[in-house]
Amino acid sequence: MYPESLENLIECFKYLPGIGEKTAERLAFSVLDMDEERTEYFQESIKNCKKNIHECPICNVLTDKEKCDICSNASRDHHLLCVVEDPKIVFLFEKLGMFKGDYHVLKGLISPKEGINPEDIDLGKLIDRIKNSNYKEIILAFKPSIEGETTSLYIKRILGDLDLKISKIASGVPIGADMEYIDAMTLERALLDRKDIE
Repeated sequence: MYPESLENLIECFKYLPGIGEKTAERLAFSVLDMDEERTEYFQESIKNCKKNIHECPICNVLTDKEKCDICSNASRDHHLLCVVEDPKIVFLFEKLGMFKGDYHVLKGLISPKEGINPEDIDLGKLIDRIKNSNYKEIILAFKPSIEGETTSLYIKRILGDLDLKISKIASGVPIGADMEYIDAMTLERALLDRKDIE
């Protein structure tokens, strides 16, 4: 029905999560309506993201610098470490502006059912970082799920011998909810009301 180039663009938009046929068509026609300068900017932004964005070698947060702005910031509280499962959660917390410690991003959560083991989520890097730093508290900010609970308990067991407070965000976050879709107030409350892991 559409010219091949337009059809290809529609197909490309459908690769994005949550984008169906109708939305992909709308987005493709929006691109056609853009002036040349905006189209080039759009194109360059995609290329630059793919070329320049990488994981920070210290915390795994996405950055376009040698190390991310958070790890480079000397004024942050380097006695407090918040561990998350996904870089998007870091940006979410940073938008709230209420957490001033360090972060560490795992590569997902432990899930025996899906064959995801501790070594698959790069837990070794986290443990080494904690052992070679002066952290006083580790906050585990995982989604409330079996996987989140399994990962929390595993980390608690591994770090059990260290003189550390290990807490997790409060359960005002609904069970099974994706962290990125939780409203800011609920997330802020969950972080402030964090609990020690028993």
